[in-house]
Amino acid sequence: MKLTKNIVSIVTDVIINESDAIKNLVNHINDDFHHIIEAILACKGRVVITGIGKSAIIGNKIVATMNSTGTPALFMHAADAIHGDLGMIQKDDVVICLSKSGNTPEIKVLVPLIKSRGSVLIGMVGNLDSYLAQQSDYILDVTVEREACPNNLAPTTSTTAALVMGDAVAVALLECRNFSSEDFAQNHPGGALGKQLYLRVNDIYASNEKPAVSLETSVKDVILEISSKRLGAAAVLAADGTLAGIITDGDLRRMLNTHDSFSHLKAKDIMTKSPKTIDAEDFAASAMTLMQSKNITQLIVMKDNIFVGFIHVHDLLKEGIV
Repeated sequence: MKLTKNIVSIVTDVIINESDAIKNLVNHINDDFHHIIEAILACKGRVVITGIGKSAIIGNKIVATMNSTGTPALFMHAADAIHGDLGMIQKDDVVICLSKSGNTPEIKVLVPLIKSRGSVLIGMVGNLDSYLAQQSDYILDVTVEREACPNNLAPTTSTTAALVMGDAVAVALLECRNFSSEDFAQNHPGGALGKQLYLRVNDIYASNEKPAVSLETSVKDVILEISSKRLGAAAVLAADGTLAGIITDGDLRRMLNTHDSFSHLKAKDIMTKSPKTIDAEDFAASAMTLMQSKNITQLIVMKDNIFVGFIHVHDLLKEGIV
């Protein structure tokens, strides 16, 4: 099939349409938003989010975001609710009902049932004259001028607006709860994201060799130590065991460029003083950030200011820390 339309122009119009609608949401934030955050923070139950059609899909995402950021939430499909799932709602729950029109049959049946249970009802709605808007205790206004769909029918801009408003609520709650990255890690133990939030240098470095030489070690023995331990570096320790420096493959190359013979040289003559280090209790992600910023491939690991080993960039890549 030969394309006869300007695809770039169409895509550009869609992105502009949706981004403009998102920007306009700022004008919809009023006292209701403040009351909604207060109601959810005071809630002794959970946030129950409901909707139908595309709103149901957006509702599921908002539930996932809330659960991962410290606000217990669950999704209840509006159609299933009126066929038995209404029992999911308890009297101490807060209910957020998503609907662009606010007038769908399922919503009209569901709303009185929710209110009869005494739950706070929040309408995330795109029609302020709708049944849902009129019956809600508080409103999240996600009205959009038009959909990105050329026929102004397919839910596009309206679902994006609802998604962003849901994120705004979740982040506001996160901030109010002082929800930290450590708290976030408790809810994300798996995958690369979880590892960035809980994996520490202490969990990784111990499986590596521990290449180290003294200040007086000959260059030949330094090379043998680096080669045998295969980390591309060796720590240089003073007589009392304190860290004096590091010798890397790069230091050895620089030595060859400046000396015709190295038989007389010691570790102290070619080492780099004040090497980059990281504490064993630091996050592994911090080690990766430091390596990337300094363009290096290994870090000396310290514990209570004592050299304990090395962590290599390959260790971090293996763990999915990028």
